[in-house]
Amino acid sequence: MNTTVEPPQVSLTNSTFAEIAAVLRAHESFVVLSHVRPDGDALGSQIAMGLALQQLGKKVKVWNEEGLLEKFSFLPGGELVTLPPNEPEDFDVVVALDTATRQRLGDNVLAAVGEAKVWINIDHHPSNPRYGDLVHIDSIAPATGQILFEFLQSQDLPLDEAIAENLFAAISTDTGSFQYPNTTDRTFEIAADILRCGIKVGELSQRLYESYPRRRIELLRVLLDHMRFDADGKVASFSLPLAMANELGVIPEDNEGLIDHLRAIQGVIIAIFFEELEDGKVRVSMRSKDERADVCEICKSFKGGGHKLAAGARMTGSLDDAVRRVIAAAVEAVNPL
Repeated sequence: MNTTVEPPQVSLTNSTFAEIAAVLRAHESFVVLSHVRPDGDALGSQIAMGLALQQLGKKVKVWNEEGLLEKFSFLPGGELVTLPPNEPEDFDVVVALDTATRQRLGDNVLAAVGEAKVWINIDHHPSNPRYGDLVHIDSIAPATGQILFEFLQSQDLPLDEAIAENLFAAISTDTGSFQYPNTTDRTFEIAADILRCGIKVGELSQRLYESYPRRRIELLRVLLDHMRFDADGKVASFSLPLAMANELGVIPEDNEGLIDHLRAIQGVIIAIFFEELEDGKVRVSMRSKDERADVCEICKSFKGGGHKLAAGARMTGSLDDAVRRVIAAAVEAVNPL
């Protein structure tokens, strides 16, 4: 019998860092979660929180639907990240990080979480519906890792070199190496503080951005051969059919960041990456270079979400149908620009 307890649906105001820290200090058992198809912000934030809780003497588990991705396996403390178990487990506190909706935690993860006294939701996605008991959503922050740094620092919680390295990976990857428009002066100040913790930024950046497997480059070559342009070059896209992915031997994490090659093309406003999945769905990733072309709003119309300049959705149906519908919406968004 599944005894999973639903978290409260909505918390209308942000919990303070002090309120969240008090819960962390007062309880003993924790599970730290983040979204399916995790990126650097998701895993870096999870590991950082897990390490901090361990140093507080807490019992901690860190679960992700995909486990620890190969390309982030070098992060200190990465061994904390595991697949969820088959049977539900109870915890004092569930901490959900960088996850815009509860469903994005994944079916297996949600089934593995049994009873919990408190749900904490820390995120930077403006589309987050504010699920949980204690909720802190900062849509101005470019990464959840930035929120966690300020939380740990302001509450005098553990923040050593290993934690700092994970937070730097989180912030760096979610800001496009500090290039995206949501990068602020505070982001650079935090990066400087993290460097003072002793991390080797050159070595870390090389592992993050200059250690791709050859199969990823082979995938990029094929995708670039099949680029599509619409709306006089304002919309660029490519598609990855399941058969092509199998033929190339790529794994899901190889796709991350490939959309930026489309986004970087002069004249392109919206870039789209379509990926056919095994469950009969299509994963859609969208990027925009103009806030007037709000890809979050486009993705919401397909039951997705995210940010104005970066969003995604999972659509049921064929790859061809998803391409047709999403590109039509993107063309409508950029035509007035």
